[in-house]
Amino acid sequence: GEINGPGNLMDFLDEPFPDVSTYEDFHTIDWLREKSRDTDRHRKQTAGHSEVPDDWCEPGCVCVSSPHAGTLAGVIDLAVDWMTDLKEGVCLSAFYYSHEQCCWTSNETTFDDRDKCPQWQKWAELMTGNSEKSAAWVNGAGAYVLNYFLYISWALLFSFLAVSLVRVFAPYACGSGIPEIKTILSGFIIRGYLGKWTLLIKTVTLVLAVSSGLSLGKEGPLVHVACCCGNLFCSLFSKYSKNEGKRREVLSAAAAAGVSVAFGAPIGGVLFSLEEVSYYFPLKTLWRSFFAALVAAFTLRAINPFGNSRLVLFYVEYHTPWYMAELVPFILLGVFGGLWGTLFIRGNIAWCRRRKTTLLGKYPVLEVIVITGITAVLAFPNPYTRRSTSELISELFNDCGALESSQLCDYVNNPNMSRRVDDIPDRPAGPGVYTALWQLALALVFKIVITIFTFGMKIPSGLFIPSMAVGAIAGRIVGIAVEQMAYHHHDWIIFKNWCRPGADCVTPGLYAMVGAAACLGGVTRMTVSLVVIMFELTGGLEYIVPLMAAAVTSKWVADAFGKEGIYESHIQLNGYPYLDVRDEFTHRTLATDVMRPRRSEPPLAVLTQDSTTVEDVEALIKDTDYNGFPVVVSRESERLIGFVQRRDLTLAIKTARQKQDGVVSSSVVYFTEDTPQAAEACDPQPLKLRRILNLSPFTVTDHTPMETVVDIFRKLGLRQCLVTRSGRLLGIITKKDVLRHMAQMMNQDPESIMFN
Repeated sequence: GEINGPGNLMDFLDEPFPDVSTYEDFHTIDWLREKSRDTDRHRKQTAGHSEVPDDWCEPGCVCVSSPHAGTLAGVIDLAVDWMTDLKEGVCLSAFYYSHEQCCWTSNETTFDDRDKCPQWQKWAELMTGNSEKSAAWVNGAGAYVLNYFLYISWALLFSFLAVSLVRVFAPYACGSGIPEIKTILSGFIIRGYLGKWTLLIKTVTLVLAVSSGLSLGKEGPLVHVACCCGNLFCSLFSKYSKNEGKRREVLSAAAAAGVSVAFGAPIGGVLFSLEEVSYYFPLKTLWRSFFAALVAAFTLRAINPFGNSRLVLFYVEYHTPWYMAELVPFILLGVFGGLWGTLFIRGNIAWCRRRKTTLLGKYPVLEVIVITGITAVLAFPNPYTRRSTSELISELFNDCGALESSQLCDYVNNPNMSRRVDDIPDRPAGPGVYTALWQLALALVFKIVITIFTFGMKIPSGLFIPSMAVGAIAGRIVGIAVEQMAYHHHDWIIFKNWCRPGADCVTPGLYAMVGAAACLGGVTRMTVSLVVIMFELTGGLEYIVPLMAAAVTSKWVADAFGKEGIYESHIQLNGYPYLDVRDEFTHRTLATDVMRPRRSEPPLAVLTQDSTTVEDVEALIKDTDYNGFPVVVSRESERLIGFVQRRDLTLAIKTARQKQDGVVSSSVVYFTEDTPQAAEACDPQPLKLRRILNLSPFTVTDHTPMETVVDIFRKLGLRQCLVTRSGRLLGIITKKDVLRHMAQMMNQDPESIMFN
């Protein structure tokens, strides 16, 4: 028969048209809807439609994306090493070698002067040639000035390139990326944030930004890079590319792989994803993250970027036990970490807010150049700030063995001390240690101040390494102080029990490790994953208790001043709709206080089930910007039938006008099960849109306490919820309304929440 003949009305929506149920940019996904769509897809698949089976999808997606994350991390590590050394000099035997690699290959390197080899030349030596006359100049002030000048020039060049690339090609590649990834995993959509351009530019500019010597790390951005890899490979599998909820599960696993390769800490990565980044973390995602972290770590180990056959950045081997009395300085370091976290968050948020609201925000390139200039000028004179931050942390974590040539190990040796390497007793500090302490104290002040202004600029910038550096410097200073006290006063009652003369009782490197954990905890408020990352990072398994004590103390102290960590604060600053699982809602308000429309506002925009025309619907879509409309029986009864998404409505009408004859502006839209016979026979063809109607929208009554409503939004990941009284529709509560209400109750500005 005829397609549009009476009684055989083509319900063109029987084959779903493209693009239905995708979301607009900067909108929240509806987790419940995604879940039911995935169940439908699964049912169809088991009924015999051929597609890649589900059991292959998940390991497949993880297997493909994790090695890429591992490879990128390895390449970034190698490139950063080389470019950081390029600021000071160049390797003559092969210009692509870093300082360390250059001197490895040399035959003329002695163990004491392992940093000096003829193949590695500083810029001043290279430029002035090696004649007798210039030798004196090379060692004098002229060479220092030339090296200083070139160091600053390279730093400015690197940071200028980084900020220009970010500006021109991928504005989303700036910052650490973790606040946005947290928001995306909680169900928000930021198109392009995990795209291929962002991935490419972020990888390149991350190398440039870290090499420029700015006070930033590469760890946070590596999580973003890994999530970009995960997102790109998701699009190969329709299970993930078509379902935003499922895609979020893969991204959780990708975040774990990111931390796994950033620190060489696979288990820490899984826990970081669980504790810090993910929002919805079912058990299936746990093993998937475990697998992703494993594959990524394998890849990194194969590349071996540190050349020490370890995954780990700062491997240490301490053998000395720690004593109960040492918990006092450990807890004090925890207090310091909490205070530094508070200071950093407040200072950084104030500065970022100023950047958003004043002229400063209009000149990102200039800002980066000025901060780089200041950093380079102040960093070069101090040997501890001149080198890359991870090398600095590595040196601070190190214990002083018999072969250490560092200034920090310039102790006065006892002439009749046996030269056994493994167990060196405590010794009095020599002049080198006191010089080092001065330089470290200056480095500490410098790092504390400059990091506040660096984080959040328009270049990729991580926070882990600078925070750890602040803590490691403070910890090492405390460690040396305790060590010297124990040496000079070993007859005091606190040292008597555990410190015999001639024994090695205090390990200053351990204090640096504890300080680093405390400061990182104060800034991010991590606890479990922090301790696991720290002992995976350093291999110091015996020191779990000191690390735990410091992490807990720093969290308590920092929480006393404000509940938000740095990532939550940045989410708030940007106005993203993030419902934090950890926030308590204790106010006695009801759904009726929060729902729209309020008394003064026009009534709710609704559709009726069988009396609205296509023209009315189009007018409603044009005049309002709501995400969807409730469908009621009639305007008189206001009895609720379902909810229809704005995007689905627009697409359905557009498709119907193209494909179905007889649909005109005066056609009536039917949301009912079957259209009345009379309507089908009459001239303007009716339009049946039952298929796009959600018949089970989530509803609460007007007397539901807001506490319950907030919980429902949080646990089910809702986008909106309708308010009824005995079946009659009263209003609607969206996620934005909930967040604004919560902000109002906490005396913050509700207008700061911008997105739905």
